[in-house]
Amino acid sequence: MTDKSNDQPVAAILGVGPGLGASLARRFAKGFRVAINARKADYLASLAGEIRVAGGEALEVPADLSDRQQVEEAFSLIRQRLGHPEVLIYNAGGGTFGNVTEVTPEQYESAWKVNAFGAFLSAKEVVPEMIARGRGALLFTGATAGVKAGPKSAAFGPAKFAMRGLAQSLARDLGPKGIHVAWVNVDGVIDLPLRKLAHLKAEDMLKPDAIAETYWHLAHQDRSAWTLELEVRPFREKF
Repeated sequence: MTDKSNDQPVAAILGVGPGLGASLARRFAKGFRVAINARKADYLASLAGEIRVAGGEALEVPADLSDRQQVEEAFSLIRQRLGHPEVLIYNAGGGTFGNVTEVTPEQYESAWKVNAFGAFLSAKEVVPEMIARGRGALLFTGATAGVKAGPKSAAFGPAKFAMRGLAQSLARDLGPKGIHVAWVNVDGVIDLPLRKLAHLKAEDMLKPDAIAETYWHLAHQDRSAWTLELEVRPFREKF
């Protein structure tokens, strides 16, 4: 059983994959006890082991964030084992790409559930305690499709727009209560370990560790100068 008397605060990092999610977990483990979530338990075990070897504390929380019951059970475990999160990073995302004639209703609903519904459920789990404490941070990973949806973003675009709208609403409600809410537009291709894109060079892609530093900064901004929306992109990206 984890000792909840530990002085380090708790960060819940949801939607952890081998790219940005893993970088966020490693970065925040340097100052927080981290709860890390993904659907694959074996991957979480590997990453948690790496964090522990480096001297951090990590709790694996496998769950499907589009499922209300699984989200509730995940946060119950986090509270029991680590305590109430002071930082929530919602990095889960994805969806089928296609136009309105190609995307099925089931695919549209799935994209909305992972990106927007899961973010809503997760926020509801942490906000009451943050309000009671008068502090906290909610950081959401967005995408350019949440600003301007392309022809093949009939499902993904609306899902990210919904997440962005949630972040805007939360910021206006929770900011005066001491809780920082920010939405990050990741505008470009993230350099993943197994990504093979012949037309892109390393300098054309975002480095996940570099993005994680931006999240760390957001989580520690002085409340006199909070950021609501922020974009990150490689220096060669056209926009």
